[in-house]
Amino acid sequence: MASFIIEGGHPLKGEITPQGAKNEALEVICASLLTPEEVIIRNIPDIRDVNNLILLLEDIGVKVKRISRNEYSFTADELNLEYLESADFVKKCSQLRGSVLMIGPLLARFGKAVIAKPGGDKIGRRRLDTHFLGFKYLGAEFRQVYNSNVYEIFAEQLTGCYMLLDEASVTGTANIIMASVFAKGTTTIYNAACEPYIQQLCHMLNKMGAQISGIGSNLLTIVGVECLHGIDHRILPDMIEVGSFIGMAAMCGEGIRIKDVSIKNLGIIPDSFRRLGVRIEVEGDDLIIPHQDHYSIESFIDGTIMTLADAPWPGLTPDLISVLIVVATQARGSVLFHQKMFESRLFFVDKLIDMGAQIILCDPHRAVVVGHDHNIRLRAGRMASPDIRAGIALLIAAMSANGTSRIENIEQIDRGYEDIEERLNSLGARIRRE
Repeated sequence: MASFIIEGGHPLKGEITPQGAKNEALEVICASLLTPEEVIIRNIPDIRDVNNLILLLEDIGVKVKRISRNEYSFTADELNLEYLESADFVKKCSQLRGSVLMIGPLLARFGKAVIAKPGGDKIGRRRLDTHFLGFKYLGAEFRQVYNSNVYEIFAEQLTGCYMLLDEASVTGTANIIMASVFAKGTTTIYNAACEPYIQQLCHMLNKMGAQISGIGSNLLTIVGVECLHGIDHRILPDMIEVGSFIGMAAMCGEGIRIKDVSIKNLGIIPDSFRRLGVRIEVEGDDLIIPHQDHYSIESFIDGTIMTLADAPWPGLTPDLISVLIVVATQARGSVLFHQKMFESRLFFVDKLIDMGAQIILCDPHRAVVVGHDHNIRLRAGRMASPDIRAGIALLIAAMSANGTSRIENIEQIDRGYEDIEERLNSLGARIRRE
């Protein structure tokens, strides 16, 4: 198990460019299973979760060519469908949450899929009901293999229909979209997720020959087609990494430019940091976060305490709540964070409390942060990363702290951030991998 050794108190300055979006990469890579033709995908982040998914596609027979570090070619013309039922495949799926996105394409193109209950972050229950209900609406049958976490799904012919999703699940929506592109007739998905990653997937599929309308809304209409062809697709910058860099710049920066962020796809992320008092300037498609000695949390118009809560897009992504909490520890004022979507994501705050942060964990979903206004710096500590986003939040806290910290289990951070210590060290951080 690897660790980061972080010498805190070193200011960051310079330029940094976000990697490709992890969540989009997982979706569009799986979409390559929908065609026997070559699919080229650019700006793929070189991170653990994505790399493991690519290896899994190779295992089932996809011809994968690495054009460059962040560009790949996928050709799914000769798949080994028998491997899908092997114990080895099931074991690998259980260790990778992104593997669930293979179900829709395999079911659409081949009429069957086998999937294990996927792994991933320990941030609370992530149910698959939305995925399975969507497939069931389309006419698929599924069963759980007795006494295991393995599911078999099959359908001779999927048929389009109207469906109202029980939750706006991003992966559930992506899976159902990919399953629907070959369904007979028209599929209407209401309460669909509409994140930029979903929009990108839909635009990619349309360029491959699909007929999807309503992109960007929560009401999607998909007219089934006979086949899809190859495409050359580029992934958006990762908005979660952009938000992470904003947080780092606020806590430790002496002037940082975040380049090529695709501002129109950031939604309310910049404004959420501005509510904590963080100055963010826009120049072209770059964000500039100048040095601030103090930043003050806003209050609502009636003077009540500021509340930041996660919500489905275009609301605030839950993936940045951890970073916002760390930033708030050094703000002037108080703020209530309401994390509605996962019941274990706030449990990392005990590590911030150990570092000297003033945080009241009200319950598994709510925490009040009383900012130090830089009068009291966080102190170094030894901690472990419980999930990707808490891991990067703890890294930000350690970079701003007095003394030298150790973060263990950094494989969690590697799942979502490419070469993070090298890129931050180039800005002035002092981070060593051990």
